Amino acid sequence: MAVLPPRAVFVTRETDYELLRARHATREQARFYLETRGQTLAELEVRHDRFHAVLKSARNEVPGEWRQTLVRRADLDRFLFAAEDVIIAVGQDGLVANVAKYLNGQPVLGVNPAPDLYDGILVRIRPDALQKAMLAALGGDAAIEYRTMVEGVLDTGEQLLALNELFIGHRSHQSARYRISVDTKSEDHSSSGLIVSTGTGATGWARSIMEATGKHLRLDCQERAIAFFVREPFPSVTTGTSLRAGKLERKTLTVTSQMNDGGIIFADGIEQDFLAFDWGRKISLAPSARILNLVVA
Repeated sequence: MAVLPPRAVFVTRETDYELLRARHATREQARFYLETRGQTLAELEVRHDRFHAVLKSARNEVPGEWRQTLVRRADLDRFLFAAEDVIIAVGQDGLVANVAKYLNGQPVLGVNPAPDLYDGILVRIRPDALQKAMLAALGGDAAIEYRTMVEGVLDTGEQLLALNELFIGHRSHQSARYRISVDTKSEDHSSSGLIVSTGTGATGWARSIMEATGKHLRLDCQERAIAFFVREPFPSVTTGTSLRAGKLERKTLTVTSQMNDGGIIFADGIEQDFLAFDWGRKISLAPSARILNLVVA
């Protein structure tokens, strides 16, 4: 039986220029729209061209005997990843989070196409170093960070994975109502929702919450632990605020919905990909058995 050669799977998302073109149908209409608002299209075109130059350079680094393909972020849920794939995310850090939940142990290499725009916490590989990194990843010689992911399991059996965080709340700006339970402690809440974060997410949304509330929890990206942060809990005769934040290592966080409708759960900022979380539904949250294998050198 023939053995398939490795496949390099490039993951990208649309550039701002492409999104604007899609919205306005033509370049000239997009240009007119911006210029009537005192803006220009030129900067977006420069960034678009630079991105595609980096992508072309990265694809040229794939060894000749390998297969390769490209998948857009919007199509990830319909793409079938294979065990022999090596994943190359070309874009901002969030793109790595977007693809992580669809993988099962495949190595991921992040390429930063615009270091002046993106922090590059998860996208660290230079295009000219990509081939060496791909070969090292395939041969098991690469430096890898084994990043913890968070998993939510509903009482219906539905699951949701995230590299950064899961959000639980209401789809609008009205209060989310739920019961939160950790170990032997439980409390009814009315809040603007809560997030359950990994160590990777602790550099993003969770970091903003920690800085705003002063509740700092140390969480390493490879540590098998997660943390929860409640956003703006409201004290009343029926709701409390004592369970505002906490680190979970060997404990499970349970949240039970008290929302008649509008309750949702989504992962890594992708609101369109959500699970309904209406009255009585229960979700259990803990570190996932699946991890992200992030190649860093």
